[in-house]
Amino acid sequence: MSDLRKIIIDETEVEVEGAMTLIQACEEAGVEIPRFCYHERLSIAGNCRMCLVEVVGGPPKPAASCAMQVRDLRPGPEGQPPVVKTNSPMVKKAREGVMEFMLINHPLDCPICDQGGECDLQDQAVAYGVDFSRFREPKRAVDDLDLGPLVGTAMTRCISCTRCVRFTSEVAGITQMGQTGRGEDAEITSYLNETLDSNLQGNIIDLCPVGALTSKPYSFTARPWELTKTETIDVMDALGSNIRVDTKGREVMRILPRNHDGVNEEWISDKTRFVWDGLRRQRLDKPYVRVDGKLKPASWGEALSAAANAMKGKKVAALIGDLAPAEATFALKQIVENLDGTIECRTNGAVLPVGNRSAYVGTAAIEDIDAAKAIYLIGTNPRNEAPVLNARIRKAWINGADVTTVGSKGLDLTYDYDFAGPGRVPLNKIVSKATPIEGAIVIVGQGAITEGDGIAVLGQAMALTEKLGGKMMVLHTAASRVGAMDLGAVTEGGMDVALEAAEVVFNLGADEVEISDGAFVIYQGSHGDRGAHRADVILPAAAYTEENGLFVNTEGRPQLAVRAGFAPGEAKENWAILRALSAELGATLPFDSLAQLRQAMVAEVPHFAKIDQVIDNGWDALEAVELGRGQFDETDFDFYLTNPIARASAVMAEMSAMAKERAGDKLAAE
Repeated sequence: MSDLRKIIIDETEVEVEGAMTLIQACEEAGVEIPRFCYHERLSIAGNCRMCLVEVVGGPPKPAASCAMQVRDLRPGPEGQPPVVKTNSPMVKKAREGVMEFMLINHPLDCPICDQGGECDLQDQAVAYGVDFSRFREPKRAVDDLDLGPLVGTAMTRCISCTRCVRFTSEVAGITQMGQTGRGEDAEITSYLNETLDSNLQGNIIDLCPVGALTSKPYSFTARPWELTKTETIDVMDALGSNIRVDTKGREVMRILPRNHDGVNEEWISDKTRFVWDGLRRQRLDKPYVRVDGKLKPASWGEALSAAANAMKGKKVAALIGDLAPAEATFALKQIVENLDGTIECRTNGAVLPVGNRSAYVGTAAIEDIDAAKAIYLIGTNPRNEAPVLNARIRKAWINGADVTTVGSKGLDLTYDYDFAGPGRVPLNKIVSKATPIEGAIVIVGQGAITEGDGIAVLGQAMALTEKLGGKMMVLHTAASRVGAMDLGAVTEGGMDVALEAAEVVFNLGADEVEISDGAFVIYQGSHGDRGAHRADVILPAAAYTEENGLFVNTEGRPQLAVRAGFAPGEAKENWAILRALSAELGATLPFDSLAQLRQAMVAEVPHFAKIDQVIDNGWDALEAVELGRGQFDETDFDFYLTNPIARASAVMAEMSAMAKERAGDKLAAE
């Protein structure tokens, strides 16, 4: 039931919900209110006082607009709408006073501060402050914290807005930061000087309105005005988080989140944010051909010729890696089909039904989790597999959702849940006892469907969804998987059948797969990882920040990745390499540009044209068969080292080592 109220803000009358705060009402009226502690996605603290406004007819002092609701305002004497002023002399004086207090102890670090040029305190000091200070006393100093290898600290700059404390406790679900002391002795600190144990911790860098929390790996490497900013998509997991890639010359300097309420809100995982140093290391920058057992550098002509000669007249199998854009999958599928070969994208052994999008994607959108009243997690650990999605589940839990898990015991998901059991038999019981629950969501992870009975597990999950009257989501871990499934890059019987008796294996960036001896391997990818070591011909390709590409996320939403830089050395875009190879094979693919390729792809799979839309998948339930015994296993998943870019990153290696150390046995003193 709506509770609309009329309110006059700076002589403009607006009608807003009574539950809105004044700062939100001012935004509706197009009036900007300065703030440090207020953030749309965090609880209200009301402790910076920068958002003061004048409420006409109220107390003779300014009011904090972030902490006062519209319904708290009193109408005028004759019932006129309440009046709020945001630019009166009282407000101007109050803001100047608040800013003067902010700067009492703030050091003049601007010339060497990483936040310089994109600092809220700088911007608001210029816009709302005064050009002098009355304080001559020495400034206080505070010891810096050690929060780990990702977040750098300069706590003397801290203005105690508590955004970092609220984010870590409310969104990330860890209780390691807080404020101690009072008055001049108040400071933000970590519990027992612990480093942060969260794979979302990098978001406090964006939240900090001053330079107290900065990015350690990015420190002192670039200034914001030197960077070229490209809006694109992340491929470190299947969520498809919206990101901005900042480049300086040819190099990626940092990765930041973009707001997208339907996908990642404005958060990204630490792997997404800090993996960029892996884009520079162990890169394949020239073609190689194996001669007398050793890989030797070759020209593109020699490498393509060697690959084509190996493929002609042979049984060819193609594998689609986790980071391959849909265009490359489409081109490779056409080449392999022309050779009567096989192709497979389910390289982790997941059993997913071909052609039934409601079974391999589901029907739930990521945004549906917010309003869910019951969430069932089957064979998944979302805290590792999709940390930003896990934050959404936590938000639903805070709002009263009941969470039930089937799979590994003792998972730390940052919220309370009911553990139903370790695998198939408990799932059978849940399905048999299920009754309708409004707003229920069933999330099926890869740990539940990577064994032979994956279709049966999906059938039971769909039966559970029907009984609950809710929606289902299949949580993928590979960015390329849904797009490749849409294109039909699968072989009946899975990877074992696809590779069976294969004389030539074309490996499109699948570095997590063991290829047996005997087959001739052509590897196309960006990094010198396991796939390249096993290869007989290496075709160096662009990484996800170096080419335009289409990716379909875990909810089935097609999104465009945009090129932010250029591939190193002689490396080329994935689709262009495959187009050149097809010419060498004497069966040239019918497109000469990425636009023509996309037209052909959309003609075959029309929903690829629906960029940034969640596709309606209908509902085609699989047969519900009672499952046998056995556990679901989703614990063998190293969040920081899931793909070749992450494995080339020194920061990810350090974080992985720290995570293993934390998970190890504690000493008695700990």
